[in-house]
Amino acid sequence: MKQDWEIKKLGEVCMVIAGQSPEGKFYNSERNGMPFYQGKKEFGEKYIGEPTTWTTKITKEAETGDILMSVRAPVGPVNFATQTICIGRGLAAIRTRKNIDKEYLFNFLLQHENKIEGNTGAVFNSINKTQIESIKIPLPPLSEQQRIVSILDEAFAAIAKAKANAEQNLRNAKELFESVIQLTMDNGKLKIEDGWEEKKLGEVCDLSAGGDVPKDNFSETKTEKHPIPIFANGEKNNGFYGYTSIAKVLKPSVTVSARGTIGYSVKRLEPFFPIVRLVVVTPKDLSKIDLDFLSYVIKSMKFKHSGSSIPQLTVPMIKDYVVPLPVLKEQQTIVRQLDALRAETQKLEAVYQKKIDDLEELKKSILDKAFSGTLETSRDAVVRVARVPRN
Repeated sequence: MKQDWEIKKLGEVCMVIAGQSPEGKFYNSERNGMPFYQGKKEFGEKYIGEPTTWTTKITKEAETGDILMSVRAPVGPVNFATQTICIGRGLAAIRTRKNIDKEYLFNFLLQHENKIEGNTGAVFNSINKTQIESIKIPLPPLSEQQRIVSILDEAFAAIAKAKANAEQNLRNAKELFESVIQLTMDNGKLKIEDGWEEKKLGEVCDLSAGGDVPKDNFSETKTEKHPIPIFANGEKNNGFYGYTSIAKVLKPSVTVSARGTIGYSVKRLEPFFPIVRLVVVTPKDLSKIDLDFLSYVIKSMKFKHSGSSIPQLTVPMIKDYVVPLPVLKEQQTIVRQLDALRAETQKLEAVYQKKIDDLEELKKSILDKAFSGTLETSRDAVVRVARVPRN
């Protein structure tokens, strides 16, 4: 840190307003009163989003331009207020005084989002007004703060543009494979050639729905007593839920998420226990239908779900979907072709994900340099962004 930089406590250069929640009876969604925010749920990249709740009783206010900090798990994320709002217990407002640039402070707090600590050095699940006021910040002259902000703005704009390009390329790579499956399968229908059949899913597979969690026979971790995995719907961890000693599905199968996340499918080779909101599709005869082929066919299907407020599938809803059925050898040839394409698109996905990760690390590096007094010129910072490979 440069010699002419001071170290100040936040409370010396800012006003900190701790949030206070009105009673619930004063809340409404009809825009009566003042916009009310309880925590970071509406936080955006930099500015807080549109309110969903209003209150007719005002407790603590944040003004336009105040920095809002999440003070209950998670502790540390920050956003700018875009209007006068009422803040609840999950937020604090930080209002800068004349010797500190609010954009400089915002970037400092952004850098320290995962480092907010109390006086004891422990990381808190919540933080109070006194602890926020005790946060120490390096404070160069105001002109230097503004120079740093200018450099960061330009560098971050370049990072945001590069990241958006990488994210679009990542989406394109994922969509490329999905589109090839759709073209190959045509929503579950290959072009029928001589010797091929069309069968309903329920004709060539046994379909069943998951049951309740075995509460008296459950473990979050795999043990000698509980070695059988439990799967539910959803993409997170491929639907993994826990372990039990009961195996309800013994044969290789494909599971289909049937509620919320509709149609997400996974090939399962090991015995498992399915729970609610999961449909299990098990080939009746693996000498006639290849499991990998079946998995690709299911991925190509555009399932029509119920019209309820929460989308869901049932066994009767999908049993009549058509499965194209070439001979087993041709199924396996199609699988090899799709597997090869999948391997190539996964390589592309890894490349673009690495670019996104590198850009995030670059942003952290630039922030670290900004508050240690070693930030390069604006041009040098942007050049570093440009050096992140584009392809």
